[in-house]
Amino acid sequence: MIGEVTPLALGIALSPFPVVPAILLLFTPRARAAGGAFLAGWTGGIAAAASVFAVLATSIEAREETPTWVSWTKVGLAAILLLLAVRQWRSGATKGTPAWMRSLTDATPLKALRLGLMLSVANPKVVLLSAAAGLTIGSAELGVPRTAVALAVFTAIAALTVALPLLLHVVAGERILIPLGKVRAWLERHNSTVTALVLAVIGVLLLIEGATGL
Repeated sequence: MIGEVTPLALGIALSPFPVVPAILLLFTPRARAAGGAFLAGWTGGIAAAASVFAVLATSIEAREETPTWVSWTKVGLAAILLLLAVRQWRSGATKGTPAWMRSLTDATPLKALRLGLMLSVANPKVVLLSAAAGLTIGSAELGVPRTAVALAVFTAIAALTVALPLLLHVVAGERILIPLGKVRAWLERHNSTVTALVLAVIGVLLLIEGATGL
C-alpha cells in the first residue's frame, strides 16, 4: 500500500511551488515560527484532502461489489494530470517572484499558517494527487489503524521538501540562508519545467496503475 501511494506523495513533494515560500519565510524576523506554521498548514491541508477521499472510498467500497470504479477514477485523474502537465509546459518559465511571495518578507506565523493551508487545499494539483492517494488507501480496506498509518506516511512524504528548509535552518542556523537562496532562485527559474515533468511522470504511472486494474 505504501508503495502505491509513494509516487503520488513524491508528486506533491517534488513540486517547486510550495518550496519557494517555505524558503522565503526563513528570511523573516520570526523565521522558525513562520516556517513551522507554514509547514503545519501545508501538512494539514494535504492530510485533510487525502483523509476525505479515503473516507469516501471506504463508504463506496462498502456498497460496491466490484472495485473497478477505483481504477476508472485513477484513469480520469491521470488524464487531468497529463493535461495539467502539458499546460504547465506550454506556460514557459516563470518570470521573477510573484507579488504575493514578495509580501512574505514580514509574514507572521498566523499568516504563514493560512498560506500553507490555502496552497494545499486550493491547489488543484495537490488535491488531485491527494485524492488519488486517499482513494487508493480507502479502497484497500485496511481497517482504521492501518489506514491512519498509511495516510500519515503519505502526508509525511508529501511534506518532506517543505519541511527540509526548516530542518536545515534549525540545524545550521542563518548560515544555510545563502545556499537556500540559491535553491530558491533556481526553482523560480525552472518552476514550470520541473512541475510539468513531475505531473507527466505521475500521470503516466497513475494511468498505468488504473488501466491495469480494469
